[in-house]
Amino acid sequence: MSLVVSAGGHPFYLQAGKGFSISKPKGYKICPRAAVVEATPRVNGSPSSTSIQVLATDRAEELKAEARALARAADASVYSPQLLAKKYGSRPVKAVKRTLEILVALGTFALKLFLDQKNGTLDQNKRKRAAELRTIFTRLGPTFIKLGQGLSTRPDLCPPEYLEELAQLQDALPTFPNADAFSCIETELGMPLESIFSSISPTPIAAASLGQVYKARLKYSGKTVAVKVQRPGIEEAIGLDFYLIRGLGFFINKYVDIITTDAVALIDEFASRVYQELNYVQEGQNARKFKMLYADKEDILVPDIFWNYTSGKVLTMEWVDGVKLNEQAAIERQGLKLLDLVTTGIQCSLRQLLEYGYFHADPHPGNLLATPEGKLAFLDFGMMSETPEEARFAIIGHVVHMVNRDYEAMARDYYALDFLSADVDVSPIVPALRDFFDDALSYTVSELNFKTLVDGLGSVLYQYPFNVPPYYALILRSLTVLEGLALYADPNFKVLAASYPYFAKRLLTDPNPYLRDALIELLFKDGRFRWNRLENLLVQGSKDRDFSAKDALQPVLKLLLGPDGEELRTLVIKEAVRVTEAVTLCTFVDTYNSVPSFMRSLIFNGNGALAMSSAELQSMMELRDQVFRIWGLLRSSENFDPALLQPILQILQQPEARSLGGRVVGGITQRLAARLLQQVLQMPMAPTSSLSALDTR
Repeated sequence: MSLVVSAGGHPFYLQAGKGFSISKPKGYKICPRAAVVEATPRVNGSPSSTSIQVLATDRAEELKAEARALARAADASVYSPQLLAKKYGSRPVKAVKRTLEILVALGTFALKLFLDQKNGTLDQNKRKRAAELRTIFTRLGPTFIKLGQGLSTRPDLCPPEYLEELAQLQDALPTFPNADAFSCIETELGMPLESIFSSISPTPIAAASLGQVYKARLKYSGKTVAVKVQRPGIEEAIGLDFYLIRGLGFFINKYVDIITTDAVALIDEFASRVYQELNYVQEGQNARKFKMLYADKEDILVPDIFWNYTSGKVLTMEWVDGVKLNEQAAIERQGLKLLDLVTTGIQCSLRQLLEYGYFHADPHPGNLLATPEGKLAFLDFGMMSETPEEARFAIIGHVVHMVNRDYEAMARDYYALDFLSADVDVSPIVPALRDFFDDALSYTVSELNFKTLVDGLGSVLYQYPFNVPPYYALILRSLTVLEGLALYADPNFKVLAASYPYFAKRLLTDPNPYLRDALIELLFKDGRFRWNRLENLLVQGSKDRDFSAKDALQPVLKLLLGPDGEELRTLVIKEAVRVTEAVTLCTFVDTYNSVPSFMRSLIFNGNGALAMSSAELQSMMELRDQVFRIWGLLRSSENFDPALLQPILQILQQPEARSLGGRVVGGITQRLAARLLQQVLQMPMAPTSSLSALDTR
């Protein structure tokens, strides 16, 4: 059996059998180098051997293969504004020519839009203009293709017609000749093509901005793989564009006052990320790290990297069958729900941004696949970024402050987020935050969409000396992409509502001191415990499958009994007295109401028991019922087991805990004794009602 592969118009004949042979056109050179032996195959991401010695050998071979891949990529380019300025500053003719090319292309398009608006045909020609813009971006090359990819995920910025056309920029781009691709593979890996693959697709199965992908089968193991090959001349193309764009950034910084962010810094950050994408060994290492951190969840899939067949310009990774996340109809035909997959993506993104801080900065639909098994597969790990540790906790704290409408604390958060330098006074920012959020939070926070918050905060950022750090811009892009995908399926989707379970779980279970303080701030106000907030956190947190009642209880007790917990203990004692009193008295009420009427007069001599106001008694009943509901939520946790309370009992044996219990009992005794004495002395309470007034029978 043979397979014909076209390469630059020349046929290759792939002969199947014991190996495969390639009949190639005259003049086409294949480098005769010894094949590198592939590392021992793995099954389902786990070593197939049961021997620890074999596992160690496999790992050693993998590390050696990765080291060889690193050596092959030793001359990979890195972004250097100085080198670009030196290179293209001495070539003004080329720079001017490219500038004119960009201005003519985009200026012509803008003129057409102006004429459409003037003639009243703007809506009529929308589809046509969208296709023209896609063609323009494609013709202008990789830098503008990436711009179009970003716009394709922003339904808040682009009409649906533009979204659909620009979405084709994800992987439906012009290809380059197979001959160039195959020559690149052989040159980079130092092996003839037939020693690597037993078969390879006759044409690329996808073409992206920086490279194109083939589907192949490894000769050694028979595994199906995706082989990404870099476009020839890509460094020259993006280098000139970034040189010109950086010059525009200097112009913006100097003359455009409305933009307070350092445009040059943002451009440099984006350019450095794109240059990192040009090093496929770096991408492979990114994928390995991403898999280690996040593929522990059963609904997340990250492909393996084959280091023996990877270099600076060639990346070989495990093949993943799946449907792009923006193809809703195809996803539903597999019996899957797009919103479930998007929610999985949001939960994974929150872990990336706020747990480990290492996140996928380019999650466009072409890089997210829904597998037939219902997993969300991440692809293309060229553009990654990191959230600083201090900022991770500050973001969660910022959400707490937003819920509490604590605008002074929100303003102070911008120091930790590195939005403001320490010498900037935040007091003038507080009224602007209050004006926006008092209106935006007229409903619950979960009813807001991410776009509303971004737009509102954006208006605040423009008015004050904020400097948005590059990592934050990439976070916004990551979350707006996911929200944009969800809006295809449900225009009413709210990314904050989908994020609530994760935030609630982190607040309830994370022992980090910053988050413990944020939880206390959320639950206590004016010396009173807000049980409704705790109940809501438990309801939301329990929706996260990683939520654990054990994890939620133990950090709180340790903090309560710690050396710095005196102030909290005082608040907890007061609340414990109030709750115990409510449970005791409401139990008495239930008992009293269950006694037949004729017996009440005999027991209480016709007088009401422990007279109190109806409003006070109603409040106590509501508190007791809420506490019972919260206990029920804890018990309903999947991993709840009475044995889990053993560590808590050990903590309660500490002297500080016994003292705490004594203070609670003392407080309850005083309250009940005061009520009993009041009843005995028949001291009036206005307005009063006997317990029988709340007879619920």
